[in-house]
Amino acid sequence: MSTFTESEERLALRREVAKLASTYGREYFTRCAREGEKTTDLWLAIGKAGFLGANISEAYGGGGGGIGDVAAVCEELAAQGCPLLMMVVSPAICGTVIERFGTEEQKQRWLPGICDGTATMAFAITEPDAGTNTHNITTTGRRDGDEWVLNGRKVWISGVDEADHVLVVARVGDDRTGRVKPVLFVVPTDAPGFEAHPIPMEIVSPEKQFQVFIDDVRLPADAVVGDEDGGLVQLFAGLNPERIMAASFSTGLARFALDKAAAYVKEREVWGTPIGAHQGIAHPLAQSKIEIELARLMTQKAAALYDSGDDAGAGEAANMAKYAAAEAACDAADRAVQSHGGNGITQEYGVAGLLVAARAGRIAPVSREMILNFVGMHSLGLPKSY
Repeated sequence: MSTFTESEERLALRREVAKLASTYGREYFTRCAREGEKTTDLWLAIGKAGFLGANISEAYGGGGGGIGDVAAVCEELAAQGCPLLMMVVSPAICGTVIERFGTEEQKQRWLPGICDGTATMAFAITEPDAGTNTHNITTTGRRDGDEWVLNGRKVWISGVDEADHVLVVARVGDDRTGRVKPVLFVVPTDAPGFEAHPIPMEIVSPEKQFQVFIDDVRLPADAVVGDEDGGLVQLFAGLNPERIMAASFSTGLARFALDKAAAYVKEREVWGTPIGAHQGIAHPLAQSKIEIELARLMTQKAAALYDSGDDAGAGEAANMAKYAAAEAACDAADRAVQSHGGNGITQEYGVAGLLVAARAGRIAPVSREMILNFVGMHSLGLPKSY
């Protein structure tokens, strides 16, 4: 007889993360957001506990697990009302790429700080005129003696104000073929010519989004991560983990919203009866429970495929998981607000802010429409539509 469940080690990790995050909670998170503070205390606490770099080898200060482990950390933080977007970026994208493709010197230099939270790294790929079409990025890198010079613009770059460095994707010309290729550069956020401007957002989060301007930023030769000729393989090594983490972020948010709604409708009475006894309230919340568990299962499948080395299988599953999780989060947040009635749009009850946070999951890091394109083309074999 076989059953499906996560390992006891993974479940224990979830319990420990939830326990730690619950000592901070949603009030801490929203207070930081509204007062312009950072969640640095929580970030360093999860780093000190060994949770932040759960996916990175123990040799570099990590937990020695896989993407499924760091995704579990991300989900449990969000489920306690503390969704940390930089979990997706620093350990999962940057940490994965550096560990898989960096030199031993680069791993020793960057990974311990990513694991303990003292050297958070941002990731910059999206551009104003490229969006999801990574092939059209215009940020360029060119050699100048023993150095590199970068020029370009990036947008929707998370947490630049919390990061010491940014992993930047740029195009570099190949002298042999005349073609261009993507190359990854680690850029200090205090480098001359590097500027970041915050984008005003409606979302209630301590983590900010930025436009980034890169004007003749000079970098040493060892700023390049991986093989210059590694191309898209190296780039996409960070994007499957990104989708898996985004799915965990959304399922955690969805769980938080559903837990708030369920607790409220058990206590709120109208005409002497808890409103949770009415099917008009109970059925939508039950639907959300089902949607969340299905999304979590696909997320765990995607992580298992990725950690087994099946990049193609992980790509399909990660996209599906991200799609399902974002839909589940949007539904759960909407139903939580509706279940609270007028209280659902007050700051006191703290659910209305989840609407924007959950909605972002349908857009970033890849839109639901592009996921549907991916599934149509790669899973169903349909003709390309664009």
